[in-house]
Amino acid sequence: MSTLLSYIVWDPDQVMFHVGHFGLRWYSMCWLMGLLLGYLLMQRLYKQQHIPDEKFEPLFIYIFVSVLVGARLGHCLFYQPDYFLSSWDHFIEMLIPFHHMQSGTWVFTGYEGLASHGGVIGMIIAIFVYSHRNKLSPWVVFDNMGICSCITATFIRLGNLMNSEIIGKVTDVPWAFIFERVDQYPRHPGQLYEALSYACFFVIIYLIYRKHRDMVGSGLYLGLCLTLVFVARFLIEYTKDIQEAFEANLPLDMGQLLSIPFIIIGLLCILHAKKFKPVKQD
Repeated sequence: MSTLLSYIVWDPDQVMFHVGHFGLRWYSMCWLMGLLLGYLLMQRLYKQQHIPDEKFEPLFIYIFVSVLVGARLGHCLFYQPDYFLSSWDHFIEMLIPFHHMQSGTWVFTGYEGLASHGGVIGMIIAIFVYSHRNKLSPWVVFDNMGICSCITATFIRLGNLMNSEIIGKVTDVPWAFIFERVDQYPRHPGQLYEALSYACFFVIIYLIYRKHRDMVGSGLYLGLCLTLVFVARFLIEYTKDIQEAFEANLPLDMGQLLSIPFIIIGLLCILHAKKFKPVKQD
């Protein structure tokens, strides 16, 4: 049996640094780093595939806005609909990074709830709109996103770790974390499990891309990304504590239920790729 002395006591400062009254949170910085790395990698892919720069430039805005809005709405509607749909004030909180206090004042809190499934749905919708407006094959854009997305997801989960949120179940494994902001029990670091998994998936998908660049546009890389990420998510959910009380009465938790459609879509994309006839690129 492990003792408390062998566990990792986790209580980092949520704020990276202050500038006057403004504090930049680690969570926000992880999101920004993930999006920046995804942006730079996507830019590199566009250049390798000889896609004009003017078609790349608007993509970041589409993705940034859609992922943020989708992730926020996903959390509010999938996990806390009873709160956010219970009053007009709570509905407003779903849209803006402020919380309405009982005193009647509004306090800036940032977006404290973001759901990855909602972010993926938002991104899919945005890519269809972006592809149509820029006259690009959506399959090409989706595959490029499949190559890039895991590195962004890695940093988002590291942000969750810095926030001590989405914690795991109580355990006695020697690498357990004690999230002091939550309680004094050793728990699975589910966020770290996901971050490490996504980092590995990024390496795997990128290495496959380097050998098979001509498969961009087939749906292969989107399929690999969705299948690997959401199978891992489904399995890692078994180590996590439930996020909302209503999940205790479900046969699977909400994260697992929402992962199943994405796994199916991923597998269908891989099957679609088998019918693709690649055109050799330079």
